[in-house]
Amino acid sequence: MKPARKHPRLKEYDYAQPGSYFITVCTKDKRCILGRVVGRGDLTPPGILLTPTGKTVLRYTRTIADAYQNITLDRFVIMPNHVHLLLTTHAAGGGVGSPRPTIAQIIKAWKHLIAQDVGESIWQTSFYDHVVRDEVAYQEIWQYIDANPARWLQDRFYSEEDNP
Repeated sequence: MKPARKHPRLKEYDYAQPGSYFITVCTKDKRCILGRVVGRGDLTPPGILLTPTGKTVLRYTRTIADAYQNITLDRFVIMPNHVHLLLTTHAAGGGVGSPRPTIAQIIKAWKHLIAQDVGESIWQTSFYDHVVRDEVAYQEIWQYIDANPARWLQDRFYSEEDNP
């Protein structure tokens, strides 16, 4: 029997309300199918060379803000086996009663579109989120996303086989 899953969202928190959210979405079994880290020195800082699947993820990631008028995609990075997103939701501009999607609905739609395009689901169930509480935390997350490729060698899921 499988252990009961811990619910990853904050209880009684409205994920449609205005605010910033740090999201991490991992590939199934943490497979490194999105790209590989290239560049390792001062002259060639680390970056991600995307696979065709990673390019599909990039294409749909860039459309998030276009698809939802009350969302801005502030920062993101596609790593070999996960994606980090920094999203901000704003008050809906459509007046009283206009729909505001939750973060879960946005991520579900994003994952679905990618799976449809790729021809299979590449994602783990659910995702990790962190509600950004203040400007200091926002700036730290922004820097974390920017520095993520440089820290790939220290990632616990890094494997030389996955990143020759």
